[in-house]
Amino acid sequence: MTAASRPSSGGGLAHAAPIEHHPAAPPLAEFRGVTKWYGPVIGVNDVTVALTPGVTGLLGPNGAGKSTLIKLLTGLLRPSLGEVRVCGARAWTAAAKRHIGYAPEVDTFYEEMSGRRFVQTMARLHGMPPKAAADQTERALAEVGMSDRADRTLKGCSKGMRQRIRLAQALVHNPDLLVVDEPLNGVDPVGRKELMDFFRSFAGRGKAVLVSSHILEEMDELADRIIFMGRGRVLAVGSVSEIREMFADQPLQVRLVCRQRRDLAAEVIRWNHVQGVTVTGEDELALQVVRPESFFRDLARLIAERGYDIARLETTDVTAEATFSYVMTAAGQF
Repeated sequence: MTAASRPSSGGGLAHAAPIEHHPAAPPLAEFRGVTKWYGPVIGVNDVTVALTPGVTGLLGPNGAGKSTLIKLLTGLLRPSLGEVRVCGARAWTAAAKRHIGYAPEVDTFYEEMSGRRFVQTMARLHGMPPKAAADQTERALAEVGMSDRADRTLKGCSKGMRQRIRLAQALVHNPDLLVVDEPLNGVDPVGRKELMDFFRSFAGRGKAVLVSSHILEEMDELADRIIFMGRGRVLAVGSVSEIREMFADQPLQVRLVCRQRRDLAAEVIRWNHVQGVTVTGEDELALQVVRPESFFRDLARLIAERGYDIARLETTDVTAEATFSYVMTAAGQF
């Protein structure tokens, strides 16, 4: 886990020493001090981050640099400074691209082709002979659940079916790194669950998946770790809970149900790490706390000493969406 930046006293970004993260497997892709300019505009700024086996979510507001990061990773752009490597090769080389499968967000096809013909054509463009291309096409279509629907022309496919065909062409050459941009757009709930299961299964083979998405709540279930971007920089990298701990001074929402709620409220409101207490329902309190580790330790001690009857205790904002808000606020984005 790394914290790439922290809020400075003036509200801007200040560099901090990174928190070391020791992945269990070597990275499949690396950004090393990467900056990309578009004339006077900086797309990404001094990005250093690695992609290891597993599912990584890429999150950030519009203009954060996500699209530039993806284009650099897939070799569609070259960095102005630094380097991007995929399986040891520079990202824009043919050697690197053999390891990458890319499913872009853009919904553009050869509309008169069938889905099967389109995927098979992509396989042939990868240099596969006809028999291998046909076999790999069937494998890829089966993986995305399109085997029995792939003979429709693409112009007659639903948005969700087009998403699956786009994913199949990214898988047809059996890549080590799968890059998918907004893969769940237009997919029904059952389809989303199937695709999320597939991404987890694909990552379970020792491969890496980078998912750029604005559907934050799905990252809680899908991603092993998350890259948060803002203003062209990587602001934080880690699991949702790890990143939440990095911003421990940002208030955490805690809800509890206690029959002695008034007595409990009178006790905890005096603590330095409790910033607010609100009665939200019968026997229910909502607390705003900082330094959660200290708060929960002190709460456990108080419950043991006073015998408070706690029926329920939960944090209500340890999610990708809430953590995203904390990161952006701490980085001076809002």
